[in-house]
Amino acid sequence: MAIARGAGTEIIRTHQFEDVPGTSDAELIIGVQHHIYTILSITMYVNALNTAGTDYILGFIKCFDAYAGATGQNIKIFKWTPSAVGETYVWNDKCSFNGAEPTGVSTIMNTVAEQDAIADQGTTTAQGFAVNVSHASANFDIGITFIDQNNA
Repeated sequence: MAIARGAGTEIIRTHQFEDVPGTSDAELIIGVQHHIYTILSITMYVNALNTAGTDYILGFIKCFDAYAGATGQNIKIFKWTPSAVGETYVWNDKCSFNGAEPTGVSTIMNTVAEQDAIADQGTTTAQGFAVNVSHASANFDIGITFIDQNNA
């Protein structure tokens, strides 16, 4: 049976990624306009490190910056520096983000109208959640669980 994901639905999703290397940003959630995503947990297992205690994995939201009024910014959420191969880290703080960027906001958000524009997600410019591994020789297995609220 297919999962209902039309307007007005809320579903729990999970994605798994094996051997994520430090060559570029790895998109874990790709946003869709009029959706809100709430990350429940991210589990990371260290497969390889170039330098233990120095290599890290950085998690961030790729989004509109409501402070600067700037599109396509990376807002850092966590950074983990493992001390050995074989370690596991579970990030289970909660955070939410919109699926798309706003329209009509170009400076610091300071009015109710701008706040509403951010919530309205007036563009199709996707926001999302990604990780970046600090070195090409390091890699991680990653599992992410999140809620996808479709408000279309």
